[in-house]
Amino acid sequence: MKNLLEISHIVSKKKVRKIEILDAVLLDAKGSKFVDFYDSLMAGKFKNDRDAATYLYKCSPTHDKYRQLKSRFRRRLLNTLFFLDMNMPTSSSYDRAYFSCHKDWTLVRILSTNGAVQTAGDYARQILTVALKFRFADIVVNAARLLRQLAAESENEKDFGEYDGYVKEFSTILDAEMHSEELFQKVLLKFRIPKAEISQTLQAIDDCCHALVELSEQHKSPVIVYNMYLAWVFRYEMERDFDAMLEVCTKAEKYIEDNPLYYQDDMLATFQVKKMSAYLHQGDFKNGKVNAEKCLQSFTEGTEIWFHFMEYYILLAYHTGNYLHALAIFNRANDHSKFNKLGIETRERWKIYEVYLHYFLDGDIEEDEQRVNTKKVFRLKRFLNDPILYPREQRVYTVHLVVAQMLFQLKRNSQGALECIERMRMYANKQLLIEENYRMVQFLKLLSQLGKANLHPEEMHGHEKYYERLLEHPFFYRGLLSDWEIVPYEKLWNHVLAQVSSRSFSTA
Repeated sequence: MKNLLEISHIVSKKKVRKIEILDAVLLDAKGSKFVDFYDSLMAGKFKNDRDAATYLYKCSPTHDKYRQLKSRFRRRLLNTLFFLDMNMPTSSSYDRAYFSCHKDWTLVRILSTNGAVQTAGDYARQILTVALKFRFADIVVNAARLLRQLAAESENEKDFGEYDGYVKEFSTILDAEMHSEELFQKVLLKFRIPKAEISQTLQAIDDCCHALVELSEQHKSPVIVYNMYLAWVFRYEMERDFDAMLEVCTKAEKYIEDNPLYYQDDMLATFQVKKMSAYLHQGDFKNGKVNAEKCLQSFTEGTEIWFHFMEYYILLAYHTGNYLHALAIFNRANDHSKFNKLGIETRERWKIYEVYLHYFLDGDIEEDEQRVNTKKVFRLKRFLNDPILYPREQRVYTVHLVVAQMLFQLKRNSQGALECIERMRMYANKQLLIEENYRMVQFLKLLSQLGKANLHPEEMHGHEKYYERLLEHPFFYRGLLSDWEIVPYEKLWNHVLAQVSSRSFSTA
C-alpha cells in the first residue's frame, strides 16, 4: 500500500489530461488524418515531407497545418514505444527481459527523482534479479548503484556490501563489453573496403579478432561472445574465405544452442544469413538448400528477417540455375500476407526476381503444369514497351530490367535487343560510377561490343578484356545494391552468347 500511495502522489501532482498514443482505437477510426498518415507511411507512399504534405493537405511542407499534424503524430508515435508488446512469440526471452528491464528502469528513475524512494528501491531489486539472471551488465550496475545508495542511507552494511560487490563485478564486465563493441566496430568499419586494400588492414583486423577471443575467455558475457563470433565472420567474409566463415557461423549456432538463456533472435538470424551468403558465393545449392530449410523453421514467417533470408535463398537458386526452385521461393514470399507491407525498395527487387523467372521458365515447364505460377499475369508486350526509369539511387534496378528486356528481345529474335544494348551503353559510359558498379559496367561494355557487331559474336573485337575483368573481380555481395546480381554477369554473358549464336535476328 505504501508503494501505491507514493506513486499516486506523483501522478496526482504531475498527471496529464490525456495520453496521446497510436492505439487500436485510433488506428481503426475512419477519416482520421493520423490514420491516413500512418497507413501511407507503412505503405511507403512518402519519400519526403513534400510528398506527405501534398497528399494530406495539398499544401507545402512548411504550412502550419502539416507541421502541426507531423509534430502531434511524432509525439503519439514516440509515446506508443512505451507500450510495445514484447510478449509476442517472435521475441526471445532474452530480448523481452532486456526491453522490460530498461522500461522498468525508466520507471525507477522517475520514482526516485520524484521522491518515491521506497517504491524505486523495490522495483530496482526486481530489476536486479532479472538482470543478474541474464547477465545484463549495464542494468546490473545501474540497479546495484541505486540500491547501494539506499543501503548506505539506511545504514544497512550487509546490503551495502552485497550491492557494492555487484557494482564492482559487473563494472569490470561492462568495461569489457564496451571494449568488445569497440573492437567489433573497428572490424565493421573496414568491412566494405575494396579487395585490393584488404591486405593492408588485415593485420589490424586480426588483432581485434584475437583480442575479442581473449576477452571472451576472461568474462562470461554473451555480449562479448557474440561480438567475437561476428568479428571473425566479417573478417573471413572480407577475405572471401567462405569455408572458414561457415565454420565460425556453425560454432556461433552451437553456442546459441548450448546457452538458450542468452538466445537472441537477431543474433541467430545474423549467423544464419551469413551462412546463406557463404553458400551463395560458393555456388553450393545442395548444402545451401539444406541449411535454408533448416533455418526457415526458426524464423517466424512474414517477419523482416524472414524476407531478408528468402532473398539470399532465391539468389542462391538463380546463381546455380535452379529456376524452378527459385519459382517456389518466390511464390512462398510473394504469397505471404505481409509481402505488401515491405518497403518499396525491397518489393521492387522481388518484382525483378519475377521478371527473370518469366524469362528463364517461359517454355521450360510441361503443358500440364502451370506455366509460371505467380500472382500477377505477366504481359510481355507491356513490359517490353515500359520505359523503365527508377530514381538515381535505384539506377541498378533500371539496368537489371533493361537487361531483362534485351533477353526477351533476343528470345524473340528481334533486333529490339540492339535498342536495349544502346541504352545500356549510355549507362555504362555516363551514369554508372565504375568504382561502385565495377562488374556491372564491365558486363554492359561486353554487351556494347556485341551491339557493335550487330549481335554477331564472331565479329566482335576487343571484348576479351571486359570478360577478363569480370573473372578477375568475381561476384561479391555484402548487401549493397550496387553489388546485387540476379545471375552472375559472367554466366549471364555466356548465356547471351549462346542465345545469339543459335538464332538469326530479323530487322522487325
